[in-house]
Amino acid sequence: MLELDGATVRFGGRVALDGVGLEVAEHEIVCVLGPSGSGKSTLLRAVAGLQPLDAGRVLLEGRDLGGVPAHKRGVGLMFQDHQLFPQRDVGGNVAFGPRMHGESKAEQGARVRELLELVGLPGAAGRAVASLSGGEQQRVALARALASRPRLLMLDEPLGQLDRSLRERLVAELRSLFGTLGTTVLAVTHDQGEAFALADRVVVMRDGRIAQSGSPLEVWQEPADEFVARFLGFDNVVPATVNGAAADTPWGKVPVPDGAADGAGTLLVRPAGVRLGDPAQGLRCAVVARTFRGTHVAVRLQPEGAPWLEAACALRDAPELGVEVGVTFDAAEISVLGGGAGA
Repeated sequence: MLELDGATVRFGGRVALDGVGLEVAEHEIVCVLGPSGSGKSTLLRAVAGLQPLDAGRVLLEGRDLGGVPAHKRGVGLMFQDHQLFPQRDVGGNVAFGPRMHGESKAEQGARVRELLELVGLPGAAGRAVASLSGGEQQRVALARALASRPRLLMLDEPLGQLDRSLRERLVAELRSLFGTLGTTVLAVTHDQGEAFALADRVVVMRDGRIAQSGSPLEVWQEPADEFVARFLGFDNVVPATVNGAAADTPWGKVPVPDGAADGAGTLLVRPAGVRLGDPAQGLRCAVVARTFRGTHVAVRLQPEGAPWLEAACALRDAPELGVEVGVTFDAAEISVLGGGAGA
């Protein structure tokens, strides 16, 4: 449905999008992740027609959108701050697109009722925008974006202003809603949990380029390089030399998965693969910090003369601060990454 072909945007001497190529299939939900300044919001604005390209093309269903203004592109856009019309009630906000497209009042009313039912706000058409909670405003903004039946729906940090519990609930509802409607979605977010829960495919950006694209499971299990691994929150990343079934690392010999190529590379050890035991066995480490993460405790370990590493433990199994433990590694939770350390 959507294709970016060599999309390039420059702001003065800085390249915000650097020859980006991306395809989004019909009915696919694609979430673009990346740190601030990576180009993800510029990409969204370029597709929407709010930011002209310096080079390359944006095509929607094979049609080159060069020179087509934003309001004629047939895409819906929902911003982080909702941008609802305060002078209109909920029904007036949702009906705005259909009214602009010349639909009759009866058609507008039917569309408003249908969408408010879909987003979980039945009977709210007469409510004032100012009376809505943040979550309710988010639902109205979504209904308004869907009202014109866009071929492509684009979301810019759609849940960024909501508290975590509401955000998690709405992500699940959005995924179900988009599946019901068959909506094609391109979303930008900085929240990895949100992207992994919502997306069919995750795109990670760095410095205006795509660093990795794949299913949430593929990206999580096999980050493309050290940058992607660290962006996803993995800190156990070190240079390594693979030789057969093990790698030489600053933590000593560490097992690697079957099929890992011999030679210099970068090793990722997921916290779940750091096993704690008797300090007389394995890599001797001191417990220097413990952080409760809700589902587990993140334990920071400091070996002598080597980088610190993190383990994930059940609350009842987490060692106390200051004690010494022996660390062994589980090859099933280890990946050999592309690119060298520091890449």
